[in-house]
Amino acid sequence: MNKETKKELVAEMHEKLQRAQAIFAADFRGMTVTQAEALRVELRKANVEFKVFKNTLLEIASKGTDKEGITPFLAGPTAIALSYDDPVAAAKVLSKFSKDATTPFTLKAGVLTGKTINPSDVQALADLPSREVLLARMLGSMQAPTSNFVRVLAAVPGGFVRVLDGIRAKKAA
Repeated sequence: MNKETKKELVAEMHEKLQRAQAIFAADFRGMTVTQAEALRVELRKANVEFKVFKNTLLEIASKGTDKEGITPFLAGPTAIALSYDDPVAAAKVLSKFSKDATTPFTLKAGVLTGKTINPSDVQALADLPSREVLLARMLGSMQAPTSNFVRVLAAVPGGFVRVLDGIRAKKAA
C-alpha cells in the first residue's frame, strides 16, 4: 500500500470516527470468515459498521476526534465497530456475540461520547433497554400526571350527574 492510499484511508476513517456516536474495539483473533460475516450482518441491522483497520492508521485517524481514547487499546489484531445511531444496539450485538462465540472474541474497550469505557461498561450498556423502550417509558412518565388530572376533572362532573340522578330518582319515588 503506497503513501497516498494510506492518506486516503486515514482521511476516510477520520471522517467516520467524527460521525460515529460510539466506537468499540475487539480482539477478533481466531474468528472464522463465516463468524465475522454473521457478526457484520447483525451489526449492519443496527447501523453499525464493523471493520478491521491497521492499528497505526487508526491511531493517526483518531487524532483530533473525541475517539482518541481508543488508542491505548489498539494492540494486536483489533476490529472496530462504529455505531452511528444507537450505541446501545451496537453494545447489545457485540456483547451477545462475545457470549455466544465458540472462538475467543473479546471486547477490549469502547469510546462513547468522548469517554473511554471498559468491557464491563460495554456490558452494562448492553443491558440497558433499547432506545425505543426508554423513550416509551419516559413518555408514559410524562403523560401520567396529565392523565390523572384529566381523570380527576372528568370525575367531578360525573359525580355531579350521579347526585342529580339520585335526587331525580328520589323525587320520582
